[in-house]
Order: sequence, then C-alpha cells, then structure tokens
Amino acid sequence: MNDFQIYLKLGFDHITDIKGYDHILFVVALCAIYRIQDWRKVAVLVTAFTIGHSITLALATLRLITYSTSLIEFLIPVTILLTCFINFAHRSADYPSEKENNSFLRYPMALGFGLIHGMGFSNYLRSLLGTEESIIQPLFAFNLGLELGQLLIVLVILAIGFLFLEIFKVRKHNWNLVLSGIVAGVALTLIRDAKYWSEILNIQ
Repeated sequence: MNDFQIYLKLGFDHITDIKGYDHILFVVALCAIYRIQDWRKVAVLVTAFTIGHSITLALATLRLITYSTSLIEFLIPVTILLTCFINFAHRSADYPSEKENNSFLRYPMALGFGLIHGMGFSNYLRSLLGTEESIIQPLFAFNLGLELGQLLIVLVILAIGFLFLEIFKVRKHNWNLVLSGIVAGVALTLIRDAKYWSEILNIQ
C-alpha cells in the first residue's frame, strides 16, 4: 500500500469511526430532509461540506491559522444543533411528486459549517504528517478519504430512510422530526459536556 492509499484509508476510517460520531451526526442531520431519490442533491451538499473542511484542514495543518481546540469541540455540536433546527422548519412533502421548500442556503451553510469541522480534523492529521516532506498529496488523499466516508454514511442514511418512507410508509415530515430530534438531543449533550464551559469558568 503506497502513501496515497494509506492516507486515503486514514481519512475514510477517521470519518466513519464511531468514536468521531460528532462529524457523523452532522452528515446525518444534512440528510434528514431528503429521500433516496434526492441523492444528487445530498451528494452536492456533502461535497460543499467537504470543500469547507478541506480549506480549514489545509490551513490548520500548515499552521496558517490557530484556534482553541476546546472552542472548536464546542462549536461542532453547535453546527449540528443549528442544522437540526433548520430541519425542523423544513416543510416536507409526503410524496416525491410534491414540491418542497428546498432552500439553496443549505449549500453555503454546509460549506460554512465545514470550515469549523475542518479544524476539528486537523489535530489528528497534523499528528500523522510529522515525518512527511510534503503534505500536499497526503492532505488530498486524506480529504478524499473523508469524502468517500461521508458518501457511505449518506448512502446508509438514505437507505434507512427509504425503508421507513417507502416500505413502512412513515410520513416524511415525521421521519425528519424524529431523526433530527435524535441528532439534536445528542448535540445538546455534547454542548453541555464540552470542556469549553470549564475553561470559561476558570477564566472568570
């Protein structure tokens, strides 16, 4: 296995690792309002998220930007919670033929939130790149692995959605509310338990 394949696998494994479920939750939240027929829209949305986190992942790995790790660990579940709130306001159609209020703003939102998630990835990647002479190829391979992992998560969520929406005939509005509600609940727990709060209290 060459270096490209190694970093590709590392990126894929990192995003699909259940221990890093905060990033998985964000992808799940992005998918909550879509049917499997909308896979192209979801793929573009996830790619916008990838572009966002690729930018800050590169900048942070190159040490061109600095940030508080605890702040980023706090902001990541905040992005998840905000995405769920946006989902709650979404008007879902019960049938694929019905028109929904799919907002174009979801794409810049995914891009912007991706900037925050990229800083969350950077510590892990930076620890892997200590002996590399050039980080361009490893960085590209790692990002590609992240993208492939995200698309796999999308496929799984859309497939589960297909089961509930098309087989069990669950209303799409209810599916969105339940899925987004579960994700929001976990995000609230992550926000509550964030180390950032203790740092604020120590400063005060």
